[in-house]
Amino acid sequence: KWFTLKGNLRVHERTHSGEKPYQCNSCDKRFAHKGNLTVHERSHTGEKPYQCKTCNKSFNLRRDLRVHERFHTGEKPHQCKNCDKCFTRKEILKLHERSHTGEKPYKCKTCDRRFARNGNLQVHERTHTGEKPYQCKTCDKWFAQKRNLQVHERSHTGEKPYQCKTCDKWFSRKGNLTVHERSHTGEKPFQCKTCDKWFAQKRDVQVHERSHTGEKPYQCKTCDKRFAQKGNLTVHERSHTGEKPFQCKTCDID
Repeated sequence: KWFTLKGNLRVHERTHSGEKPYQCNSCDKRFAHKGNLTVHERSHTGEKPYQCKTCNKSFNLRRDLRVHERFHTGEKPHQCKNCDKCFTRKEILKLHERSHTGEKPYKCKTCDRRFARNGNLQVHERTHTGEKPYQCKTCDKWFAQKRNLQVHERSHTGEKPYQCKTCDKWFSRKGNLTVHERSHTGEKPFQCKTCDKWFAQKRDVQVHERSHTGEKPYQCKTCDKRFAQKGNLTVHERSHTGEKPFQCKTCDID
């Protein structure tokens, strides 16, 4: 390999020799490039020398500032060759392209299931290990995924960030908003494969298909009777426990 500058050759040779002449004074970590040391030292000092002129947000890397500025300008320079969709970052484009190629480079060592994203693999592996690293500060409940913790915390704060544009109703989950909006549009995207009936929710088509298959996955632990819907099992179990959770406010008779 050839270089126009002798200094660039010296830096390149360190990839072969392993030499790292630049040492951090705070943690003794070493680097082959002086520039990499400079960036690393900002993790100790908190310095963020690159500031966005639009919103004044600061960054420790110039490239991070450039990517951020695209959120203001709307620029998406990285285009998918398959569907012409554009992205602000090259790495996001690379992940998107796997939806076309079917590439799944990340493999679970326990069950051999494969994933397109490393993050998805890490979340999946917690189903084997039982690890739940995200804790609610209010009730100490633990979660395997950060987004599930965020949704859960809204049950404490009452936050509902997703608003229906038709009736102004608010929701704590985006998925619940999506389902709700179908009550306005009439959209039913889930089809029964047996009778061609359509449903607004995936779980509704799953329950409906049991009327064709006869599947009853919910079993009473007392009498072994089985049910197609969990709600029906809950009602049935009260015949054993005698539970009557709904009280008349007028006469207060049990």
